[in-house]
Amino acid sequence: MMRLGLVLGAILGAILGAILGIGVVSGAVAGLGEAAEAKALPITVQLAFDRPLDSSMAPFVLAASRGLFASEGLLVSTDIASGSADAIARVASGSSEFALVDLNELIRLRDKPETPPVKAFFMLFNKAPYAIIARRSRGINTLADIETRTLGVAEGDLSIRLWPALARQNGIKAANVKITRMAAAVREPILSAGQVDAVAGFSYLSAVNLKDRGVPASDLAVFRFSDYGCEAYGLALIVSPAFASARPEAVRGMARAVIAGTHLAIKDPAAAVDDVVGRIAGGSRELELERLRSVISDNILTDEVRRNGIGGVDPARLERAIDEIAEDYKFRKRPQAFDIFDSSFLPPADGRMMN
Repeated sequence: MMRLGLVLGAILGAILGAILGIGVVSGAVAGLGEAAEAKALPITVQLAFDRPLDSSMAPFVLAASRGLFASEGLLVSTDIASGSADAIARVASGSSEFALVDLNELIRLRDKPETPPVKAFFMLFNKAPYAIIARRSRGINTLADIETRTLGVAEGDLSIRLWPALARQNGIKAANVKITRMAAAVREPILSAGQVDAVAGFSYLSAVNLKDRGVPASDLAVFRFSDYGCEAYGLALIVSPAFASARPEAVRGMARAVIAGTHLAIKDPAAAVDDVVGRIAGGSRELELERLRSVISDNILTDEVRRNGIGGVDPARLERAIDEIAEDYKFRKRPQAFDIFDSSFLPPADGRMMN
Protein backbone atom coordinates (compact mmCIF):
# COMPACT_ATOMS: atom_id res chain seq x y z
CA MET A 1 0.00 0.00 0.00
CA MET A 2 2.83 2.36 0.94
CA ARG A 3 4.63 1.48 -2.32
CA LEU A 4 1.46 2.21 -4.30
CA GLY A 5 1.11 5.53 -2.47
CA LEU A 6 4.69 6.46 -3.30
CA VAL A 7 4.18 5.58 -6.95
CA LEU A 8 0.95 7.58 -7.16
CA GLY A 9 2.68 10.47 -5.36
CA ALA A 10 5.56 10.39 -7.81
CA ILE A 11 3.19 10.36 -10.76
CA LEU A 12 1.17 13.28 -9.38
CA GLY A 13 4.38 15.17 -8.59
CA ALA A 14 5.63 14.69 -12.12
CA ILE A 15 2.34 15.88 -13.56
CA LEU A 16 2.28 18.92 -11.26
CA GLY A 17 5.92 19.68 -12.04
CA ALA A 18 5.22 19.53 -15.75
CA ILE A 19 2.26 21.84 -15.34
CA LEU A 20 4.29 24.30 -13.26
CA GLY A 21 7.18 24.08 -15.69
CA ILE A 22 4.94 24.96 -18.58
CA GLY A 23 3.53 27.83 -16.57
CA VAL A 24 6.99 29.19 -15.81
CA VAL A 25 8.06 28.96 -19.44
CA SER A 26 4.84 30.57 -20.61
CA GLY A 27 5.27 33.32 -18.05
CA ALA A 28 8.86 33.91 -19.15
CA VAL A 29 7.83 34.12 -22.82
CA ALA A 30 5.03 36.51 -21.91
CA GLY A 31 7.45 38.63 -19.89
CA LEU A 32 9.89 38.81 -22.80
CA GLY A 33 7.07 39.84 -25.11
CA GLU A 34 5.99 42.61 -22.75
CA ALA A 35 9.58 43.83 -22.41
CA ALA A 36 10.03 43.88 -26.20
CA GLU A 37 6.77 45.76 -26.61
CA ALA A 38 7.77 48.30 -23.96
CA LYS A 39 11.13 48.76 -25.63
CA ALA A 40 9.46 49.35 -28.98
CA LEU A 41 7.25 52.13 -27.63
CA PRO A 42 8.56 55.53 -28.82
CA ILE A 43 9.70 58.17 -26.37
CA THR A 44 7.35 61.14 -26.62
CA VAL A 45 9.12 64.51 -26.55
CA GLN A 46 8.27 68.11 -27.31
CA LEU A 47 10.51 70.36 -29.39
CA ALA A 48 9.98 74.12 -29.13
CA PHE A 49 11.00 76.46 -31.96
CA ASP A 50 11.79 80.03 -30.97
CA ARG A 51 9.96 81.48 -33.97
CA PRO A 52 7.30 80.51 -36.53
CA LEU A 53 8.18 77.75 -38.96
CA ASP A 54 10.23 78.58 -42.05
CA SER A 55 12.60 76.63 -44.28
CA SER A 56 15.54 77.11 -41.89
CA MET A 57 13.85 74.37 -39.82
CA ALA A 58 13.93 71.97 -42.79
CA PRO A 59 16.23 69.44 -41.03
CA PHE A 60 13.57 68.94 -38.34
CA VAL A 61 10.68 68.79 -40.79
CA LEU A 62 12.53 66.18 -42.83
CA ALA A 63 13.45 64.21 -39.71
CA ALA A 64 9.72 63.98 -38.98
CA SER A 65 8.36 63.44 -42.50
CA ARG A 66 11.02 60.93 -43.57
CA GLY A 67 10.79 58.79 -40.43
CA LEU A 68 14.21 59.77 -39.03
CA PHE A 69 12.85 60.59 -35.58
CA ALA A 70 10.80 57.40 -35.60
CA SER A 71 13.85 55.31 -36.48
CA GLU A 72 15.50 56.68 -33.33
CA GLY A 73 12.49 55.70 -31.22
CA LEU A 74 11.27 59.29 -30.85
CA LEU A 75 7.75 60.65 -31.21
CA VAL A 76 8.33 64.38 -31.60
CA SER A 77 5.68 67.08 -31.31
CA THR A 78 6.55 70.73 -31.97
CA ASP A 79 5.44 74.03 -30.53
CA ILE A 80 6.22 77.68 -31.21
CA ALA A 81 7.62 79.84 -28.42
CA SER A 82 7.65 83.63 -28.38
CA GLY A 83 11.39 83.97 -28.88
CA SER A 84 14.51 82.26 -27.60
CA ALA A 85 14.07 83.38 -24.00
CA ASP A 86 10.62 81.78 -23.87
CA ALA A 87 11.87 78.57 -25.52
CA ILE A 88 14.74 78.33 -23.04
CA ALA A 89 12.32 78.87 -20.14
CA ARG A 90 10.17 76.00 -21.40
CA VAL A 91 13.15 73.65 -21.41
CA ALA A 92 14.33 74.91 -18.03
CA SER A 93 10.90 74.16 -16.53
CA GLY A 94 10.67 70.77 -18.24
CA SER A 95 7.51 71.63 -20.20
CA SER A 96 9.55 70.99 -23.37
CA GLU A 97 12.36 68.45 -23.57
CA PHE A 98 14.12 70.19 -26.46
CA ALA A 99 14.22 73.63 -28.08
CA LEU A 100 15.95 75.32 -31.00
CA VAL A 101 17.27 78.65 -29.73
CA ASP A 102 19.85 81.36 -30.30
CA LEU A 103 22.97 80.25 -28.41
CA ASN A 104 23.83 83.85 -27.56
CA GLU A 105 20.54 84.26 -25.71
CA LEU A 106 21.30 81.08 -23.77
CA ILE A 107 24.69 82.50 -22.76
CA ARG A 108 23.00 85.60 -21.30
CA LEU A 109 20.20 83.73 -19.57
CA ARG A 110 22.54 81.21 -17.97
CA ASP A 111 23.97 84.17 -16.07
CA LYS A 112 20.63 84.87 -14.37
CA PRO A 113 20.20 83.79 -10.72
CA GLU A 114 18.63 80.38 -10.14
CA THR A 115 18.61 79.47 -13.84
CA PRO A 116 18.76 75.66 -14.26
CA PRO A 117 21.96 74.44 -15.98
CA VAL A 118 20.44 74.16 -19.44
CA LYS A 119 23.05 73.43 -22.10
CA ALA A 120 23.16 73.17 -25.86
CA PHE A 121 24.19 69.82 -27.29
CA PHE A 122 23.89 70.31 -31.05
CA MET A 123 24.93 73.37 -33.08
CA LEU A 124 22.84 73.73 -36.23
CA PHE A 125 24.01 77.21 -37.29
CA ASN A 126 27.79 77.23 -37.18
CA LYS A 127 27.63 80.98 -37.86
CA ALA A 128 25.07 83.35 -36.42
CA PRO A 129 22.76 84.83 -39.07
CA TYR A 130 23.13 88.37 -37.68
CA ALA A 131 23.37 91.04 -40.34
CA ILE A 132 22.76 94.65 -41.19
CA ILE A 133 20.66 94.94 -44.31
CA ALA A 134 20.92 98.33 -46.01
CA ARG A 135 19.70 100.12 -49.12
CA ARG A 136 22.43 101.05 -51.55
CA SER A 137 20.12 103.76 -52.87
CA ARG A 138 20.45 105.38 -49.44
CA GLY A 139 24.20 105.71 -49.94
CA ILE A 140 25.31 102.63 -47.99
CA ASN A 141 27.77 100.46 -49.90
CA THR A 142 30.17 99.47 -47.12
CA LEU A 143 29.69 98.68 -43.44
CA ALA A 144 31.48 101.93 -42.50
CA ASP A 145 28.81 103.89 -44.38
CA ILE A 146 26.37 103.06 -41.60
CA GLU A 147 27.91 105.86 -39.50
CA THR A 148 25.62 108.90 -39.30
CA ARG A 149 22.76 106.85 -40.79
CA THR A 150 19.54 105.57 -39.26
CA LEU A 151 19.42 101.90 -38.29
CA GLY A 152 16.08 100.23 -37.61
CA VAL A 153 16.10 97.73 -34.76
CA ALA A 154 13.15 95.50 -33.91
CA GLU A 155 12.01 94.90 -30.35
CA GLY A 156 13.75 91.83 -28.97
CA ASP A 157 16.33 91.82 -31.77
CA LEU A 158 19.37 89.75 -30.83
CA SER A 159 21.80 90.94 -33.50
CA ILE A 160 22.01 94.47 -32.13
CA ARG A 161 23.46 93.10 -28.88
CA LEU A 162 26.64 92.14 -30.73
CA TRP A 163 26.75 95.41 -32.64
CA PRO A 164 29.05 97.15 -30.08
CA ALA A 165 31.71 94.46 -30.52
CA LEU A 166 31.35 94.46 -34.30
CA ALA A 167 31.55 98.26 -34.51
CA ARG A 168 34.70 98.32 -32.37
CA GLN A 169 36.36 95.58 -34.45
CA ASN A 170 35.69 97.54 -37.64
CA GLY A 171 36.56 101.04 -36.44
CA ILE A 172 33.00 102.30 -36.47
CA LYS A 173 31.78 104.77 -33.86
CA ALA A 174 28.59 103.10 -32.71
CA ALA A 175 27.48 106.32 -30.99
CA ASN A 176 27.26 108.00 -34.41
CA VAL A 177 24.63 105.56 -35.64
CA LYS A 178 21.06 106.64 -34.94
CA ILE A 179 19.01 103.71 -33.62
CA THR A 180 15.26 103.67 -34.28
CA ARG A 181 13.24 101.07 -32.36
CA MET A 182 10.25 99.43 -33.97
CA ALA A 183 8.02 96.36 -33.88
CA ALA A 184 9.42 93.33 -35.68
CA ALA A 185 6.38 93.16 -37.96
CA VAL A 186 7.16 96.55 -39.55
CA ARG A 187 10.95 96.25 -39.82
CA GLU A 188 11.08 95.29 -43.51
CA PRO A 189 8.14 97.52 -44.57
CA ILE A 190 9.80 100.56 -42.97
CA LEU A 191 13.09 99.89 -44.78
CA SER A 192 11.38 99.22 -48.09
CA ALA A 193 9.49 102.52 -47.64
CA GLY A 194 12.78 104.36 -47.08
CA GLN A 195 11.96 105.50 -43.53
CA VAL A 196 15.30 104.12 -42.29
CA ASP A 197 18.58 103.53 -44.09
CA ALA A 198 19.22 100.00 -42.83
CA VAL A 199 17.88 97.41 -40.40
CA ALA A 200 19.49 94.88 -38.09
CA GLY A 201 18.24 91.32 -38.23
CA PHE A 202 18.81 87.83 -39.57
CA SER A 203 20.18 87.74 -43.11
CA TYR A 204 18.02 84.81 -44.19
CA LEU A 205 14.87 86.52 -42.86
CA SER A 206 15.11 90.26 -43.49
CA ALA A 207 17.12 90.17 -46.73
CA VAL A 208 14.90 87.53 -48.32
CA ASN A 209 11.70 89.18 -47.06
CA LEU A 210 12.76 92.53 -48.54
CA LYS A 211 13.21 90.97 -51.97
CA ASP A 212 9.72 89.56 -51.61
CA ARG A 213 8.47 93.08 -50.92
CA GLY A 214 9.83 94.25 -54.26
CA VAL A 215 13.19 95.72 -53.21
CA PRO A 216 15.63 94.79 -56.01
CA ALA A 217 18.54 92.57 -54.99
CA SER A 218 20.88 95.13 -56.58
CA ASP A 219 19.69 97.73 -54.07
CA LEU A 220 20.38 95.56 -51.02
CA ALA A 221 23.70 95.52 -49.19
CA VAL A 222 23.84 92.62 -46.73
CA PHE A 223 26.61 92.92 -44.15
CA ARG A 224 26.80 89.59 -42.32
CA PHE A 225 28.44 89.96 -38.93
CA SER A 226 30.38 86.75 -39.52
CA ASP A 227 32.11 88.36 -42.52
CA TYR A 228 33.36 91.20 -40.32
CA GLY A 229 34.98 89.32 -37.46
CA CYS A 230 32.01 88.24 -35.35
CA GLU A 231 32.73 84.85 -33.74
CA ALA A 232 29.17 84.10 -32.63
CA TYR A 233 27.52 80.76 -33.19
CA GLY A 234 23.83 80.71 -34.09
CA LEU A 235 20.87 78.43 -33.55
CA ALA A 236 21.44 75.39 -31.35
CA LEU A 237 19.46 72.56 -29.82
CA ILE A 238 19.15 72.63 -26.05
CA VAL A 239 17.82 69.89 -23.76
CA SER A 240 16.20 69.69 -20.35
CA PRO A 241 18.88 68.69 -17.79
CA ALA A 242 16.50 66.21 -16.15
CA PHE A 243 15.60 64.59 -19.46
CA ALA A 244 19.25 64.41 -20.55
CA SER A 245 20.13 62.64 -17.32
CA ALA A 246 17.21 60.19 -17.51
CA ARG A 247 17.23 59.53 -21.27
CA PRO A 248 20.74 60.15 -22.68
CA GLU A 249 20.21 57.78 -25.61
CA ALA A 250 17.11 59.74 -26.66
CA VAL A 251 19.24 62.91 -26.76
CA ARG A 252 21.80 61.10 -28.90
CA GLY A 253 18.97 59.90 -31.13
CA MET A 254 17.72 63.46 -31.57
CA ALA A 255 21.21 64.55 -32.68
CA ARG A 256 21.49 61.66 -35.15
CA ALA A 257 18.05 62.35 -36.63
CA VAL A 258 18.78 66.05 -37.11
CA ILE A 259 22.13 65.25 -38.74
CA ALA A 260 20.36 62.92 -41.17
CA GLY A 261 17.69 65.56 -41.84
CA THR A 262 20.39 68.16 -42.52
CA HIS A 263 22.04 65.79 -44.99
CA LEU A 264 18.76 65.53 -46.89
CA ALA A 265 18.21 69.30 -46.89
CA ILE A 266 21.70 69.93 -48.27
CA LYS A 267 21.41 67.16 -50.86
CA ASP A 268 18.08 68.34 -52.27
CA PRO A 269 16.92 71.76 -51.01
CA ALA A 270 14.03 71.85 -53.47
CA ALA A 271 12.55 68.60 -52.16
CA ALA A 272 13.14 69.75 -48.58
CA VAL A 273 11.22 72.96 -49.20
CA ASP A 274 8.28 70.97 -50.58
CA ASP A 275 8.02 69.27 -47.18
CA VAL A 276 8.21 72.61 -45.36
CA VAL A 277 5.88 74.76 -47.45
CA GLY A 278 3.00 72.38 -46.95
CA ARG A 279 3.19 73.22 -43.24
CA ILE A 280 3.24 77.03 -43.66
CA ALA A 281 -0.08 78.76 -44.21
CA GLY A 282 0.28 80.72 -47.44
CA GLY A 283 3.96 79.80 -47.72
CA SER A 284 5.81 80.72 -50.90
CA ARG A 285 7.89 77.89 -52.33
CA GLU A 286 10.18 80.28 -54.23
CA LEU A 287 10.76 82.44 -51.16
CA GLU A 288 11.43 79.50 -48.84
CA LEU A 289 13.78 77.86 -51.33
CA GLU A 290 15.87 81.02 -51.49
CA ARG A 291 15.81 81.19 -47.69
CA LEU A 292 16.96 77.59 -47.27
CA ARG A 293 19.77 77.94 -49.79
CA SER A 294 20.94 81.07 -47.98
CA VAL A 295 20.90 79.30 -44.60
CA ILE A 296 22.81 76.29 -45.93
CA SER A 297 25.56 78.34 -47.57
CA ASP A 298 25.93 81.09 -44.95
CA ASN A 299 25.10 79.44 -41.62
CA ILE A 300 25.20 75.64 -41.78
CA LEU A 301 27.71 74.39 -44.33
CA THR A 302 30.65 76.59 -43.33
CA ASP A 303 34.35 75.88 -43.77
CA GLU A 304 34.53 74.85 -40.11
CA VAL A 305 31.72 72.33 -40.60
CA ARG A 306 33.32 70.94 -43.75
CA ARG A 307 36.52 70.34 -41.75
CA ASN A 308 35.13 69.10 -38.46
CA GLY A 309 31.58 67.96 -39.09
CA ILE A 310 28.27 69.46 -38.05
CA GLY A 311 26.90 69.82 -34.54
CA GLY A 312 29.95 70.67 -32.46
CA VAL A 313 31.76 73.82 -31.42
CA ASP A 314 35.34 74.99 -31.19
CA PRO A 315 35.70 75.75 -27.44
CA ALA A 316 38.29 78.48 -28.07
CA ARG A 317 36.01 80.20 -30.56
CA LEU A 318 33.06 79.94 -28.18
CA GLU A 319 35.15 81.58 -25.45
CA ARG A 320 35.87 84.49 -27.83
CA ALA A 321 32.17 84.72 -28.68
CA ILE A 322 31.33 84.99 -24.98
CA ASP A 323 33.85 87.84 -24.71
CA GLU A 324 32.07 89.63 -27.57
CA ILE A 325 28.77 89.36 -25.71
CA ALA A 326 30.46 90.84 -22.65
CA GLU A 327 31.00 94.11 -24.54
CA ASP A 328 27.25 94.72 -24.35
CA TYR A 329 26.30 92.61 -21.32
CA LYS A 330 27.78 92.69 -17.83
CA PHE A 331 28.01 89.15 -16.49
CA ARG A 332 27.59 88.47 -12.78
CA LYS A 333 29.83 85.48 -13.37
CA ARG A 334 31.14 84.98 -16.87
CA PRO A 335 30.28 81.46 -18.08
CA GLN A 336 32.84 79.16 -19.65
CA ALA A 337 32.35 77.30 -22.92
CA PHE A 338 31.70 74.03 -21.05
CA ASP A 339 28.90 75.74 -19.09
CA ILE A 340 27.09 76.39 -22.36
CA PHE A 341 27.79 73.41 -24.63
CA ASP A 342 27.86 69.67 -23.92
CA SER A 343 29.41 67.63 -26.76
CA SER A 344 28.90 64.24 -25.08
CA PHE A 345 25.68 63.49 -26.99
CA LEU A 346 27.24 63.96 -30.43
CA PRO A 347 28.26 61.07 -32.70
CA PRO A 348 31.97 60.77 -33.54
CA ALA A 349 33.24 63.26 -36.11
CA ASP A 350 33.06 60.78 -38.98
CA GLY A 351 29.32 60.46 -38.29
CA ARG A 352 28.86 64.22 -38.55
CA MET A 353 30.64 65.04 -41.81
CA MET A 354 28.62 66.92 -44.42
CA ASN A 355 29.21 66.26 -48.12
